[in-house]
Amino acid sequence: MITQLEFVPIKWRLAAVIADRETNYKAVAEATGLHPVTVNKLKNTYVMPARLDRNTLDKLCRVLECQPGDLLRYEPDVKEPNP
Repeated sequence: MITQLEFVPIKWRLAAVIADRETNYKAVAEATGLHPVTVNKLKNTYVMPARLDRNTLDKLCRVLECQPGDLLRYEPDVKEPNP
């Protein structure tokens, strides 16, 4: 289980993609058939969801007309070099 203190290099960008498409989570929920609470929870998280079903990802990509890579971004932990 990932704790809040652990760094997760894969960022979840559903909120940004929804905003780019000028829509909202309720419209996405209706178009995908997912429950609005589920879409809202996915929208309000910014790290890769621990459990992301392949069918859910497929539905989101179809409705938002995007690729999985549009929803996920790899941001490695950049550490300062030791002096």
